[in-house]
Amino acid sequence: MKHFFLIILVNIGLFASLEEITSFEADFTQSVTDEKNKTINYSGHVAASKPQNARWSYYKPVKKEVYVNNFEATIVEPEIEQVIVRNIESTFNFFKMISNAKKIDANKYLAHYKDSNFTIVKKGALIESISYLDEFENRVKIVFKNQKQNQIINEAVFKPVFPLDYDIIRD
Repeated sequence: MKHFFLIILVNIGLFASLEEITSFEADFTQSVTDEKNKTINYSGHVAASKPQNARWSYYKPVKKEVYVNNFEATIVEPEIEQVIVRNIESTFNFFKMISNAKKIDANKYLAHYKDSNFTIVKKGALIESISYLDEFENRVKIVFKNQKQNQIINEAVFKPVFPLDYDIIRD
């Protein structure tokens, strides 16, 4: 679960670190491959806006909503009727980390945070993919499609929504 939050944090920082980008929305596919080459694929939609708001809507293989608002992440898991609320490390500067990414190829950049390297691939002005090794040495790759930048996103999109009878776990 820890690598999941790192994905969220890196992506929010990535979109916001590019000076001209104030919001980002896209469909995504995410693959996580372990040391035995076993891969789990996820798909969904992401919306993010400055300063630190994001909503990851996972559709497959299970439905899940992940909301990030400033220094709090809320995960809504309908299949188990559960909500997890977590504080996110407040000292992590998303924007600075990504703005320090170094160009390593025509469309490829490398960003470093703590002990992880993130490879960012751009196509034109749009972010096409992000890949990295998580803390379990899984290879993670997120590919974006149907990207939209700098469009107004209703703030309500970033407010967690769930039935009142779900179990709430504060972490």
